[in-house]
Amino acid sequence: MSLPSPVQIKEANAHLVAVHRRVAELEQRLEAAENTVREQAESLIRKDEQLRAATQEITEAKDREIAYLHEKLCKSEETIQRFQNMVKEKDGLIGQLRHRCQLLDNICKSRPLLDSMLSHMAEAERLGPVIGAAETISLPLTDGDSNCSPGRLGNHKDFSLSEDDMDDQDLDDIVFGTTV
Repeated sequence: MSLPSPVQIKEANAHLVAVHRRVAELEQRLEAAENTVREQAESLIRKDEQLRAATQEITEAKDREIAYLHEKLCKSEETIQRFQNMVKEKDGLIGQLRHRCQLLDNICKSRPLLDSMLSHMAEAERLGPVIGAAETISLPLTDGDSNCSPGRLGNHKDFSLSEDDMDDQDLDDIVFGTTV
Protein backbone atom coordinates (compact mmCIF):
# COMPACT_ATOMS: atom_id res chain seq x y z
CA MET A 1 0.00 0.00 0.00
CA SER A 2 1.22 3.31 -0.81
CA LEU A 3 1.30 6.32 1.35
CA PRO A 4 -1.15 9.02 0.53
CA SER A 5 0.14 12.15 -1.02
CA PRO A 6 0.15 15.41 0.94
CA VAL A 7 -2.67 16.70 -1.25
CA GLN A 8 -4.74 13.65 -0.45
CA ILE A 9 -3.95 14.05 3.22
CA LYS A 10 -4.89 17.69 3.01
CA GLU A 11 -8.12 16.84 1.21
CA ALA A 12 -8.84 14.09 3.70
CA ASN A 13 -8.21 16.50 6.57
CA ALA A 14 -10.43 19.11 4.96
CA HIS A 15 -13.06 16.47 4.46
CA LEU A 16 -12.74 15.39 8.12
CA VAL A 17 -13.03 19.02 9.24
CA ALA A 18 -16.11 19.46 7.04
CA VAL A 19 -17.62 16.26 8.41
CA HIS A 20 -16.74 17.39 11.91
CA ARG A 21 -18.38 20.75 11.27
CA ARG A 22 -21.41 19.05 9.80
CA VAL A 23 -21.68 16.73 12.84
CA ALA A 24 -21.36 19.73 15.20
CA GLU A 25 -23.99 21.63 13.21
CA LEU A 26 -26.31 18.62 13.25
CA GLU A 27 -25.73 18.17 16.99
CA GLN A 28 -26.64 21.84 17.56
CA ARG A 29 -29.74 21.44 15.45
CA LEU A 30 -30.58 18.24 17.31
CA GLU A 31 -30.09 19.98 20.65
CA ALA A 32 -32.23 22.91 19.47
CA ALA A 33 -34.90 20.49 18.27
CA GLU A 34 -34.73 18.62 21.58
CA ASN A 35 -35.06 21.95 23.46
CA THR A 36 -38.01 22.90 21.27
CA VAL A 37 -39.63 19.51 21.83
CA ARG A 38 -38.95 19.75 25.58
CA GLU A 39 -40.39 23.29 25.73
CA GLN A 40 -43.41 22.20 23.72
CA ALA A 41 -43.88 19.18 25.99
CA GLU A 42 -43.61 21.38 29.09
CA SER A 43 -46.01 23.86 27.51
CA LEU A 44 -48.44 21.04 26.70
CA ILE A 45 -48.13 19.72 30.25
CA ARG A 46 -48.86 23.22 31.66
CA LYS A 47 -51.79 23.66 29.28
CA ASP A 48 -53.06 20.19 30.17
CA GLU A 49 -52.85 21.07 33.87
CA GLN A 50 -54.64 24.37 33.23
CA LEU A 51 -57.33 22.60 31.22
CA ARG A 52 -57.73 19.98 33.93
CA ALA A 53 -58.03 22.71 36.58
CA ALA A 54 -60.55 24.58 34.41
CA THR A 55 -62.46 21.36 33.75
CA GLN A 56 -62.45 20.56 37.48
CA GLU A 57 -63.66 24.08 38.27
CA ILE A 58 -66.41 23.84 35.63
CA THR A 59 -67.42 20.40 36.94
CA GLU A 60 -67.60 21.71 40.52
CA ALA A 61 -69.60 24.76 39.40
CA LYS A 62 -71.92 22.46 37.43
CA ASP A 63 -72.35 20.19 40.45
CA ARG A 64 -73.09 23.19 42.70
CA GLU A 65 -75.62 24.52 40.21
CA ILE A 66 -77.23 21.08 39.87
CA ALA A 67 -77.49 20.84 43.67
CA TYR A 68 -78.97 24.36 43.85
CA LEU A 69 -81.45 23.62 41.07
CA HIS A 70 -82.37 20.29 42.65
CA GLU A 71 -83.05 22.02 45.96
CA LYS A 72 -85.06 24.70 44.16
CA LEU A 73 -86.99 22.00 42.29
CA CYS A 74 -87.80 20.19 45.56
CA LYS A 75 -89.01 23.44 47.12
CA SER A 76 -91.08 24.18 44.03
CA GLU A 77 -92.60 20.70 44.14
CA GLU A 78 -93.44 21.20 47.82
CA THR A 79 -95.02 24.56 47.00
CA ILE A 80 -96.98 22.99 44.14
CA GLN A 81 -98.16 20.21 46.46
CA ARG A 82 -99.19 22.79 49.06
CA PHE A 83 -101.07 24.79 46.42
CA GLN A 84 -102.74 21.64 45.10
CA ASN A 85 -103.88 20.77 48.62
CA MET A 86 -105.16 24.33 49.07
CA VAL A 87 -107.01 24.08 45.75
CA LYS A 88 -108.58 20.78 46.85
CA GLU A 89 -109.64 22.37 50.15
CA LYS A 90 -111.01 25.42 48.36
CA ASP A 91 -112.81 23.19 45.84
CA GLY A 92 -114.41 21.30 48.74
CA LEU A 93 -115.39 24.57 50.36
CA ILE A 94 -116.77 25.86 47.07
CA GLY A 95 -118.80 22.66 46.73
CA GLN A 96 -120.22 23.11 50.22
CA LEU A 97 -120.94 26.77 49.60
CA ARG A 98 -122.61 26.00 46.26
CA HIS A 99 -124.83 23.47 47.99
CA ARG A 100 -125.69 25.98 50.71
CA CYS A 101 -126.29 28.65 48.10
CA GLN A 102 -128.64 26.30 46.27
CA LEU A 103 -130.44 25.63 49.57
CA LEU A 104 -130.74 29.37 50.21
CA ASP A 105 -132.02 29.89 46.66
CA ASN A 106 -134.60 27.17 47.21
CA ILE A 107 -135.57 28.66 50.58
CA CYS A 108 -135.91 32.10 49.00
CA LYS A 109 -138.03 30.67 46.20
CA SER A 110 -140.19 28.80 48.73
CA ARG A 111 -140.47 31.70 51.17
CA PRO A 112 -143.74 33.15 49.79
CA LEU A 113 -145.35 29.70 49.88
CA LEU A 114 -144.12 29.11 53.46
CA ASP A 115 -145.29 32.55 54.56
CA SER A 116 -148.69 31.91 53.02
CA MET A 117 -148.93 28.48 54.66
CA LEU A 118 -147.90 29.89 58.06
CA SER A 119 -150.41 32.72 57.83
CA HIS A 120 -153.16 30.19 56.96
CA MET A 121 -152.11 28.02 59.89
CA ALA A 122 -152.10 31.04 62.22
CA GLU A 123 -155.58 31.96 61.03
CA ALA A 124 -156.70 28.39 61.62
CA GLU A 125 -155.29 28.52 65.16
CA ARG A 126 -157.08 31.80 65.87
CA LEU A 127 -160.37 30.30 64.79
CA GLY A 128 -160.05 27.54 67.33
CA PRO A 129 -161.83 24.18 67.23
CA VAL A 130 -165.16 23.78 65.47
CA ILE A 131 -167.87 23.43 68.10
CA GLY A 132 -169.76 20.17 67.78
CA ALA A 133 -167.53 18.89 64.98
CA ALA A 134 -165.45 16.69 67.24
CA GLU A 135 -168.46 14.44 67.91
CA THR A 136 -169.46 14.07 64.26
CA ILE A 137 -166.02 12.98 63.02
CA SER A 138 -165.66 9.31 63.80
CA LEU A 139 -162.59 8.34 61.77
CA PRO A 140 -159.27 10.12 62.18
CA LEU A 141 -157.94 11.62 58.95
CA THR A 142 -154.41 10.47 59.76
CA ASP A 143 -152.67 7.64 61.56
CA GLY A 144 -152.99 9.33 64.95
CA ASP A 145 -149.30 10.22 65.33
CA SER A 146 -149.51 13.27 63.10
CA ASN A 147 -149.65 16.79 64.43
CA CYS A 148 -152.21 17.67 61.75
CA SER A 149 -155.24 15.80 63.06
CA PRO A 150 -158.37 18.03 63.21
CA GLY A 151 -158.71 17.62 66.97
CA ARG A 152 -155.17 18.79 67.66
CA LEU A 153 -154.97 21.83 65.39
CA GLY A 154 -156.26 24.23 68.03
CA ASN A 155 -153.91 22.95 70.73
CA HIS A 156 -150.77 22.72 68.62
CA LYS A 157 -148.52 25.78 68.72
CA ASP A 158 -145.46 24.52 66.72
CA PHE A 159 -146.45 26.29 63.51
CA SER A 160 -147.89 29.50 64.91
CA LEU A 161 -146.38 32.85 64.04
CA SER A 162 -144.94 34.64 67.02
CA GLU A 163 -145.01 38.40 67.40
CA ASP A 164 -141.39 38.44 66.17
CA ASP A 165 -142.45 36.50 63.07
CA MET A 166 -145.22 38.97 62.46
CA ASP A 167 -142.71 41.85 62.76
CA ASP A 168 -140.24 40.01 60.50
CA GLN A 169 -142.71 39.92 57.64
CA ASP A 170 -141.33 43.35 56.72
CA LEU A 171 -138.00 41.59 56.03
CA ASP A 172 -139.45 39.47 53.20
CA ASP A 173 -137.85 41.72 50.59
CA ILE A 174 -134.34 41.39 52.08
CA VAL A 175 -131.89 39.34 50.01
CA PHE A 176 -129.59 36.92 51.80
CA GLY A 177 -125.88 37.65 51.46
CA THR A 178 -122.62 36.22 52.69
CA THR A 179 -119.62 37.84 54.22
CA VAL A 180 -116.09 36.60 53.91
